[in-house]
Amino acid sequence: MDYLDPRIAALRRFNRFYTQKIGVLGEGLHRSPFSLTETRILYELAHRPGPTAAELARELGLDGGYLSRVLVGFEKSGLIARDAAPDDGRKAVLRLTDEGRMAFGRLETQSSAQAAQMIAGLPSATQGRLVRSMRDIEAALGGVPSRAWLMRPLKPGDLGWVIASHGAIYHQEYGWDGSFEVLVAEIGAGIVKNFDPAREAAWIAELDGVPVGSVFLIRVSDEVAKLRLLIVDPAARGLGIGVRLVAECTSFARAAGYQRITLWTQSILLAARRIYAEEGYRLVATEKLHDFGQDLISETWELDLG
Repeated sequence: MDYLDPRIAALRRFNRFYTQKIGVLGEGLHRSPFSLTETRILYELAHRPGPTAAELARELGLDGGYLSRVLVGFEKSGLIARDAAPDDGRKAVLRLTDEGRMAFGRLETQSSAQAAQMIAGLPSATQGRLVRSMRDIEAALGGVPSRAWLMRPLKPGDLGWVIASHGAIYHQEYGWDGSFEVLVAEIGAGIVKNFDPAREAAWIAELDGVPVGSVFLIRVSDEVAKLRLLIVDPAARGLGIGVRLVAECTSFARAAGYQRITLWTQSILLAARRIYAEEGYRLVATEKLHDFGQDLISETWELDLG
C-alpha cells in the first residue's frame, strides 16, 4: 500500500488525536500508577476466570517476557495471586486479590468518569453518531461490538429519530421517496399529541445507548389496537429486537383489554411479515397502489387476542 495514501494519514492523525484525548501518553493512566498495558492486563484478570500467563499473552498480543515482568510486579504489590489450575496442577492460573479488585475498581470508576466528561457537552444526536462511528470502526477492524440491547419507553427526542430512520432506511433499502418520511412524521406527531398511556404504548430499543428500533401501539377503538412504526436499524438486526417489540405490543394489548390488533404493511417487507406471521397475525386484505414513488402491494394483517 502507498504510505502517502491520504487514508493512512487520516488514520494516523485520528490515532494521535485520540491517544492524546484519553491520556494514554502519560506515565499513569487516569492519574493512576498503572500504564495503559498494565490497566488492560488488570481488566482481563477482572473479567476472565483463571487465565494462565500464556493465555493472557496470546489474548493481548504481548511479549511473554514483558508480561512476566508485569505479573511479577503485580504479585509483589499484592494485586494478583497464582493458583494451581483445577485441571492440571502443573499449570498456574492468575486471579486478582481483594486488593487487586479494589485497585481495578478505582480504575474503572476513573475511566467511566473520563468517558462521561468527554461526551457530557455533546448534543444527544452527536453522542449517538459518535457511538455508532466507534462501533463501525471496531467492526471494520475485526472487533466484535457489544450486542447487548435494552427496551425502554419513548422519551423526548425519540420521535425525531423514528422519523429520520424510517426516511433514511426505506429510501436506502427500497428506494422510497420523501413522501414516506412525511407520512411517518404525520403519524408520529398524531400519536404523541393524543397519546393515552392507559391504552397506548411506545417502545424504543437501544444498543449501547443509541436508538436502534421502535414500535407504537395505538387505540383504534375500545376493542381494536393498531401496531405502527415498527423499525429496526440494519446494524442491529439479527438480535431478536423486532420479535421482542412486536411481542411487547401483544402483551400490552391483552392487558389493556383489546380484542384485536391490526397493522398495515407492504408485501416487500419480508422480514417484518415473518415476524407478524410468527406472532400469530393473519393477512386479511391486500391492495395494489402507487405510493412513495413505487408500485406496491399494501397488506392489512390482524391478530385475534380472544
